[in-house]
Amino acid sequence: MALDLFNTLTRQKERFEPLVPGKVGLYVCGPTVYDYAHIGNARPVVVFDVLCRLLRRLYGQVRYVRNITDVDDKIIDRARESGEGIDSVTSRTTEAYHRDMAALNALPPDVEPRATTHVAQMIRMIGRLIAAGNAYEAEGHVLFSVPSMADYGRLSRRSRDELVAGARVEVAPYKRDPADFVLWKPSAPEVPGWDSPWGRGRPGWHIECSAMAEEHLGETFDIHGGGLDLIFPHHENEIAQSACAHGGAPLARYWVHNGFLTVEGEKMSKSLGNFFTVRDLLAEFPGEAIRLTLLGAHYRQPLDFTRDGLKQSKATLDRWYTALRSVEDVPASGDQVPAEVMAALEDDLNTPLAISHVHGIVTALNKATEPAERAALKAALLGAGGVLGLLGQGPTEWFRGGDAGGPDAAAIEDLIEQRKQARKSKDFAAADRIRKELADQGIVLEDGPGGTTWKRA
Repeated sequence: MALDLFNTLTRQKERFEPLVPGKVGLYVCGPTVYDYAHIGNARPVVVFDVLCRLLRRLYGQVRYVRNITDVDDKIIDRARESGEGIDSVTSRTTEAYHRDMAALNALPPDVEPRATTHVAQMIRMIGRLIAAGNAYEAEGHVLFSVPSMADYGRLSRRSRDELVAGARVEVAPYKRDPADFVLWKPSAPEVPGWDSPWGRGRPGWHIECSAMAEEHLGETFDIHGGGLDLIFPHHENEIAQSACAHGGAPLARYWVHNGFLTVEGEKMSKSLGNFFTVRDLLAEFPGEAIRLTLLGAHYRQPLDFTRDGLKQSKATLDRWYTALRSVEDVPASGDQVPAEVMAALEDDLNTPLAISHVHGIVTALNKATEPAERAALKAALLGAGGVLGLLGQGPTEWFRGGDAGGPDAAAIEDLIEQRKQARKSKDFAAADRIRKELADQGIVLEDGPGGTTWKRA
């Protein structure tokens, strides 16, 4: 049991050791709920779901916290554009997010705090920062004083000039320093707001995660995760707020970030026509195929997400489920993960190597003839699938669920029965016509000694 993770803070791979033996605290930045999740949003969900599954096998007790940002200017703008109430926007998109991530076999976090239910904690933390001299009030705003923290910029390793350049989007006359960032801002009467010592207002984005992490994991916890795009300014600012509010105590001991995602070789953009929501893709491909595609590159590396890649993932899963179908009547006890799969994942979550080992298990299972060997390989395959969040269905369910669209199961069974009767009557032209009708809708028939079975292509 030896897990190594690349720590963005130190820029090197380190042996992971929990702060409290046998217990792990994991915080991952969650969605801002104003629209459907796109495939870029899904990558960190799947990556950290695998990490959480691995941590639970290694250490047993894991507290996985992933927040919901339900107060934000993007949400306010979306409600204004659509004429929909803010609560309606956030509840609808949160429900959609849960459904879409569940379709990718992502387990729910242990705690899913919402920003709007933690404003009191944010106000208290801001008060501590003001008292410590790390924040100041100006024209109804409260800002964090970047110069008050000597090692600000340690995570992103940005120079002073780069920090100021990154702050230019928030240039304001009330700032003491261009790099200072907002902790609290005033709210107009028509937008969400809470009473505070600095007037009615709402929190800045960065303070939300600091306060929610403190509430549910304490001042210092083990692992903080998210995408590379969050390193600066979000995670840098989280570190600054939390360390200064906690007398210098670190926020997280290990910082883990997944790489960027492109689509068909380009940055995802609606103008380029390569912007895909998870919901869009689920209308065409099984969730497990999307998940396998997201795991096909090492989490720290860039991932180019393509339709060809999705088709290949679907074909791969067809092969794996076909192997499981061949041993459906073989009992397999336990879900022990093969040592080589565990070793790959323990080496900084090397999912491509783990997947290659799964291919090897499937090949061996297809060749095995001895009952004991087939049972052992089936258990190994299911164990490997479990830690990767794959092979969660039965083979029949997989092949009949397949791609969205097409006739439902009852309609297919009815046509198969019509074909059976046509063959009995020696009306082979009608039987062939039914087979072709189903084939045109992506339904493959397989005739065998026990009758006719079907699957979606």
